Amino acid sequence: MIENGCLPSHIAIIMDGNGRWARQQGFARFRGHKQGAESVREITRECSKKQIKQLTLYAFSQENWRRPQREINLLMGLLKNYLVNERKEIKENNIRLTAIGRIYGLPEDVQRELTISIEESKNNTGMVLCLALNYGGRSEIVDAAKNIAESVKLGKITTEEITEEIFKKYLYTCDMADPDLLIRTGGEMRVSNFLLWEISYTELWVTPVCWPDFKKVHLEEAIYDYAHRERRFGGLRA
Repeated sequence: MIENGCLPSHIAIIMDGNGRWARQQGFARFRGHKQGAESVREITRECSKKQIKQLTLYAFSQENWRRPQREINLLMGLLKNYLVNERKEIKENNIRLTAIGRIYGLPEDVQRELTISIEESKNNTGMVLCLALNYGGRSEIVDAAKNIAESVKLGKITTEEITEEIFKKYLYTCDMADPDLLIRTGGEMRVSNFLLWEISYTELWVTPVCWPDFKKVHLEEAIYDYAHRERRFGGLRA
């Protein structure tokens, strides 16, 4: 049993291993992505039940554009279908959907369905589900720096006024708390350009389980491990 006060408020997940899972099962890569969407549904539902305040999923990185065009097209179609098909689930679970990344770079039909889903859920008061789409941590920091430079140019702020707190206001995640727990599936020991600013003091938990096989039991294992860690944020225990 984990006390509510020990639960992470914000969980971020790098959903890795879809292609490997498919290969291990003897399926085409797309089968892994499709099965991974089922894990998204289950984990989103479980986080909502546990009253986690926010769940951020690394759904499509900027680096993913390097994949074969056929796979990209299939992924965009899967994303579009997810946005349409999950609206009822999002509504029933009182979830508010949002997104971060260079959204303008996504196909227009995907942008349209994303806008509809965000608009329809904007008044929901439960867990926030954030999809990182066409997202890159370095690009987020570059975009923030450009916008700060523009603000300085326009006289809205001075260079002397720029602090970490001011810088955060220019990030995609300006209205979000930093993640408490970052989960990576598939066993790779890297953060893959995900939330580079925001995870400075985030607890990391890596599992060899590929994303399509990641279920409630694995989520609970990650949360249990998190709850028994001591977070000092660079300080010493009193």
